Amino acid sequence: MDFCQVLRERRTGRRLSQLELALRAGTTQRHVSFVESGRSAPGRAMVVRLAEALELPLRERNELLSAAGFAPVYAESSLDDPVLAPVRAAIGHILRGHLPYPALVVDRVGDLVAANSAFGVITEGAAAELLGPGANVYRLALHPDGLAPRILNLAEWARHILARLGQLGELRAELAGYVPELGSAEGQLGFAVPLRLRSSYGELRLMTTVTTFATAVDVTLAELKLEAFLPADAATAEALAAAASAVGDQAPGNM
Repeated sequence: MDFCQVLRERRTGRRLSQLELALRAGTTQRHVSFVESGRSAPGRAMVVRLAEALELPLRERNELLSAAGFAPVYAESSLDDPVLAPVRAAIGHILRGHLPYPALVVDRVGDLVAANSAFGVITEGAAAELLGPGANVYRLALHPDGLAPRILNLAEWARHILARLGQLGELRAELAGYVPELGSAEGQLGFAVPLRLRSSYGELRLMTTVTTFATAVDVTLAELKLEAFLPADAATAEALAAAASAVGDQAPGNM
């Protein structure tokens, strides 16, 4: 796919006019029009500005640069690279600090990078092949050998999971085949969609938050997501505290 087409698709996908993109990038509508039509070849700095103006993820910014004939700007380090040692330490600190509540870190496709000891309360009873480093947490959530049999509001939670899969079309199609007909979301709206999960400590009602590294300039780091579970009621808070006491304060795994 050539640069002109990639740029046009990214712009229209974000529902921006050429004028809006030009204003964001500090250029003119005429120049954007010429670039999209192939009448003008932008320099490397302009491609970076256009990518920033489109608020593209770092991976897509590199792809836009490559399409324009330039080398990628943003590094993509391995998680075990020494340069990311402070990141690994920070993630471990955050995961431990969230105890006694479950928390985990996933990569861009939802594969598990690390989790704290409290995550075991959520995954209890799941098939071994769905667990551990590199296992996909979205598959774990909806697979019949994963959490699905214990999720009391499976249709609601499945809708929440599938909506997050965006560009992961193949995975979304697989997971959609595991869940019942979702139907309409009418009447299901509230301040948050809780996960209602049966456990050996009773029913857990959990809310989730997702955190990213907002200032990341490394592709790998920018794509990490920290998902933290929080109790939605007092009974769940008590159950998680009891579970933590039973397990003990363990270091996060898989880092």
